[in-house]
Amino acid sequence: MAELVTLVVLLAAMVVAVPVAKRFGFGAPLGYLAAGLAVGPAGLGLVTNVGAIAHASELGVVMLLFLIGLELRPARLWVMRKSVLGLGGAQVAITGAVIAALCGWGLGLAWPTAVVLGFGFALSSTAMALPMMAERGLLANQSGRNAFSILLFQDLAIIPAVALLPLLGNGSVPQADGAWMAVAKAVVAVVLVLIGGRYLLRPIFHAVDRAGAPEIFTATALLIVIGTAVLIQEAGLSMSLGAFMAGVLLSDSEYRHEVQADIEPFEGLLLGLFFVSVGMGADVPTLMAHPIRFLGLAVALLVVKGAVLLVLARIAGVPWAGAGRMATVLSQGGEFGFVLFGLAVGGGAMAGEQASAAMLVVTLSMLATPFLFAAEERWLAPRLMSGKPKRPFDTPPDENPPVIICGFGRVGQVVGRVLRMRGIAFTALESSAAQVDFVRKFGSKAYYGDPTRVELLRAAGADKARVLVVALDDMEQSLRVVEMATRHFPNLTIFARARNRRHVHHLMDRGVTHIVRETFDSSIRLTGDVLRQMGMPEGEVGRTLETFRAHDERTLIRQHAVHNDETKLIQTSRDAAAELQSLFEADREDAVQGEAEPRTASA
Repeated sequence: MAELVTLVVLLAAMVVAVPVAKRFGFGAPLGYLAAGLAVGPAGLGLVTNVGAIAHASELGVVMLLFLIGLELRPARLWVMRKSVLGLGGAQVAITGAVIAALCGWGLGLAWPTAVVLGFGFALSSTAMALPMMAERGLLANQSGRNAFSILLFQDLAIIPAVALLPLLGNGSVPQADGAWMAVAKAVVAVVLVLIGGRYLLRPIFHAVDRAGAPEIFTATALLIVIGTAVLIQEAGLSMSLGAFMAGVLLSDSEYRHEVQADIEPFEGLLLGLFFVSVGMGADVPTLMAHPIRFLGLAVALLVVKGAVLLVLARIAGVPWAGAGRMATVLSQGGEFGFVLFGLAVGGGAMAGEQASAAMLVVTLSMLATPFLFAAEERWLAPRLMSGKPKRPFDTPPDENPPVIICGFGRVGQVVGRVLRMRGIAFTALESSAAQVDFVRKFGSKAYYGDPTRVELLRAAGADKARVLVVALDDMEQSLRVVEMATRHFPNLTIFARARNRRHVHHLMDRGVTHIVRETFDSSIRLTGDVLRQMGMPEGEVGRTLETFRAHDERTLIRQHAVHNDETKLIQTSRDAAAELQSLFEADREDAVQGEAEPRTASA
């Protein structure tokens, strides 16, 4: 009964704290940490069995690494090898060496202890950094990929670190027989996982899938994740490594997406429980006794680690904005630091008091990260992103082409290719230097510049051109171009690409009448193919699509008058849906009558 009460308390704390944290822009991890602090021994004292909860919550990190493995096909992992080994290895080595030197010479600690602290503090929190980046869609850009490479190397580096702890503990090399036995166990376990993953996983899932029991499929997925992690752990390696290997082996399987859908709910909840246990385990009395010391150490960790990350990111070619984000999101200590410090105490490399203090510093750095990330996102990133370009803007030649294309991405390139094929000259302006260099490799003429600058448009011949095509990805940027063009170049006829209905209404506010929604026509065409496949006659397909297109265009124009009033906008959407339904019903009745009239005449 006591366990159920504890579960209720933990769930209630999470349900309250996480939405509040996300509401104020700090992300879910801070909410979980706050929930743990509130209900733990240092807070209300509603939960005291911190050790048992922390042990169970380790499965959250295990499942996170499994899902990461699912996203990394072996071919992609091979492509990432340089960034994982180069950038990740440099981060761990340099950060560890700097912190170890500061602990040894600056704080006067014994060198074995300083080395353990240096390596432990060099590790970041995979469980905290990845969800924060994933929530904001940052894993797909350069800084996100580099951050993931560093985290992956850190997760792998914990294995040799744990293996070398006995050397730091007693200063002697382990017995040869024992060392070789440990290596042999690890090799056998890895080989078993690789062979089993290669030859057994697909047949197992196939057999379970044929049984037609979804709950057994979920149980099988959990068994593979946890079973592989336990097997690898029994061989003396990290549970997370085992789960990661299982994920990579399943990444090319046809069951990958179904397994991912089954595991994600467990991963999210258990990972939240992990952060709750971190919050509950925070040594608040020690912090209150020496607040300046521990806060200062936490700040020093964030600064030193962030500085190393910033330098390495810049060396790797990451822009200042991305480098700052990497330094912010990875500057905290990590969950594997807790594991390493605990094992170091058992091996004699650290005293228990030193390990507790180090864990408190890691906890404080993790607590600070969501605040730092929110501050970086709100104030620092916009300033860095809006800084001056690395290279000067191009000056378009004074050729007076009749068409100017602002934005030479997917949409702009299609327009440009057709115009070039028909012999119509144009000037393309693109604000991404990488995109300009890319399209030039294929023979397209594009000029690097900010199309929102009136002097650049004038240099491109906007005062003599006839047509301006606004095909920019960014909605706000496209609206600025339209405003500037209508004010300074009234001779231009503006054709604009719109991302959605809201974008259409904002363009209409600025007097644009030639607007194309980027996915509307392709969606209509796709719908027509579906209707034909369902056996609908071609004539009826055409009438259906034309009815829908005309009605949607009329609705779009009607809603423009009320698009700033959410209540009226919702009501017009409901009215439009009812009107469309009545149109289709009338069309169906006309079709039925048309079929009945010939039969009546023949009778």
